[in-house]
Formats: sequence, structure tokens, C-alpha cells
Amino acid sequence: MQPILQNNEIDNSKFLPDLEQIEVKKLQLDTANKLNLQPFFSDTLKSGANGPELAIIPSGQYEMGSTVDEFGHHRHEYPQHYTSINTPFAIGRFTVTAEQFEQFREDTEWFLRSDLIWSSGKKPVINIRSADAHLYLDWLSEQTGEHYRLPTESEWEYATRAGSTTAFHFGDDITCKEVHFHSLFPYNEAKQKKRWFLPLCSPMTTTLEVGTKPANQWGLHDVHGNVWEFTDSPWRGSHINSNRDGSIDTSFISSAIVTKGGSWFDEAVHSRSAARKKRLFDEMDTNLGFRVVREI
Repeated sequence: MQPILQNNEIDNSKFLPDLEQIEVKKLQLDTANKLNLQPFFSDTLKSGANGPELAIIPSGQYEMGSTVDEFGHHRHEYPQHYTSINTPFAIGRFTVTAEQFEQFREDTEWFLRSDLIWSSGKKPVINIRSADAHLYLDWLSEQTGEHYRLPTESEWEYATRAGSTTAFHFGDDITCKEVHFHSLFPYNEAKQKKRWFLPLCSPMTTTLEVGTKPANQWGLHDVHGNVWEFTDSPWRGSHINSNRDGSIDTSFISSAIVTKGGSWFDEAVHSRSAARKKRLFDEMDTNLGFRVVREI
């Protein structure tokens, strides 16, 4: 059992965009040390196998959403606003893979529909509903004795940005080396209003194995592209009236949830840190997966 820290033992007042990249990385290391954890770690399942690899995310403040001058900005990313993540947490370094979900399926006899496309190995698990992700998280919590859940939209964007203010965690220009998006709909060429006739990336009509693309400052891979990722936040048409502490407004009822990250099937513009997409609670797709959060 890890020691429980008091709220005032961890400084949550840092505005991450004010920090240098090396300071952002050090903040993660310092938080891990205070929690008596490694920056990257895994919990052990009852079988002795490792659960999803996690990264410590320190508390702090950032600006959520996008400004009107960011290429690809949509009004449902408005208004850009200060958000404070008051409590550190751990999040999956990768989206949950098919082989990880298979451990859950075999243990619980979760029903796999034979009429759906199914991924395998280290590719992201796909064609599951939000409710199925919650079943997996409940199983993972029971297996490890820790509390696993989906990230809120604010937590997801905070972890993805890792102190960055650009459209992507690595900057404002992208290629297929950094992001797995629909190759016929690139970002740079569209932003520069250039004509393009042939894709600069080889067209791929499927997901890639997790960890294929570079990690951000906090060690998270594939936060841009590959698959859209479930959050636990109900869909709102804007950030107006959203909580500013990273939490979910439990009094707000919606028939849909927020997904983040873009995918192999979508235009590159949808994989920006601020981009968001409305998905129904019972929706499933070949470009839709999830990443875990573990409370610490």
C-alpha cells in the first residue's frame, strides 16, 4: 500500500506552459518520488501478469481548448480556459491493446461478436462500447486492488499536452512520422492552402501497433491519431460552463460522451490536442478505443 499524501504535500499551482520542457519532465519525476512510485510502472494482476503500463501525471494548471487562430479550430473547442488539475494521477502510456483486453475476455467470458472486425496483439482494442471499457476497468480494479477508470476530457488533454500550447504536443506541423491519420487529408498542406494530389504517406486502412509514434514529455504514445479514445465526460457543445478543476459535472446529463485524439480514418486536423468528437454511449467503431486512468 502506497502512502496517502495530503493535498498540500504536492504543489498543484504550477502553470505548465511557463515551464521549460526539462522542468515539465522533472515535475513528473518529483511527483513520482513523493508518491514512492516510478514515473512509469505497472500494477500486477492476480495471474502474476502486468497490467497496462502507466505514467505518473503531476498536478498543475494549463489552458484547455483552442483559440480561433489555431488551424482546425472548431467552435465546440471554445472558449479556451484555465483548468487546474489538483490531484496527480496515472494514465496508460498506450491505449489498451487487443491482447490486454483478451485477458479480461478470457477471465470473464465477455461475449465477442464474430460479425465484427477484431484487432489482435499489440494493436488497440476496437469495436467495443464505452460500457465494455467500464467492464474492463472494473475487472482491472478487482485484479489489482487499485481504482481504474476512464480519464475526464480535461485530464486527457492535460496529459496529452504535457505543458505544450501548440496544436500537437510536438509543435504546429505534423507528418505521418508523428501521427497516424488519413493520408489523403494532411495537416500542413491544408493549413498552407496547398493543392495536393498524391498522399505523402502510404495509405493504411487500419490501426498501428501501440507505441509506433513518438511519446510526449510524459511518456504517452499515440495520443494523436491511430484511434479515438473514450473519456468519461458527457458531451457539451462548447467549454462554456465546464468545470475548471478537471472534474465531470455530474448534474449535466447527455446522451453522448467526448472522445479525443483523432484516428487513422480521420483528417489530421482532428488529431490536435484540443480536438474533440461527440460519440454516443453505445457507439462502437473500428477507430475507437480507450486509455486507462489509475487513481493514486
